Amino acid sequence: MLLRLLAAGTFAALCLPALAQEHHNDHQVSTQAATGELAVSQAWSRAMPPSAPTGAVYFILENRGQQPQRLIGAQTSRAEKTELHTHVHQGDMMKMQQIPSVEVQAAGKVEFKPGGNHVMLFGLKQPLVAGESFPITLQFENGSELTAEVSIEEDAPVSGGSASGHHH
Repeated sequence: MLLRLLAAGTFAALCLPALAQEHHNDHQVSTQAATGELAVSQAWSRAMPPSAPTGAVYFILENRGQQPQRLIGAQTSRAEKTELHTHVHQGDMMKMQQIPSVEVQAAGKVEFKPGGNHVMLFGLKQPLVAGESFPITLQFENGSELTAEVSIEEDAPVSGGSASGHHH
């Protein structure tokens, strides 16, 4: 009897973090929907080898409001540090460059994609494995935040109707 009680207690202790995480994810979804003016869709990251120290996150950021919004940063528990980046032409070379912010016009959207704007992840705390996902919180100049779930993909997802099927 004591052994069964100990086993049940151990099982409950092991399940509680998973239940708490599930509840936390539910809360994130409702927080995301509550921002109203800002929406994130198609958030993804490319799977990387276990030894890779960096990764990148891509998504579409839509501003449904009447005022421009400025994305100034991001954070995730998956990496030690994040930075907003873009690609710039220098001579005949493409170079990645950190940028301080990205403005999303009123009633507009900005696509974060390979070869363009993206969120760099530095000091990955665990490998980016295809089929997994993780949360990222986008931070805006007005103090608001928006959390989205990033799916880790083997290859860039095909998005309908846009020219982002281009691979590098």
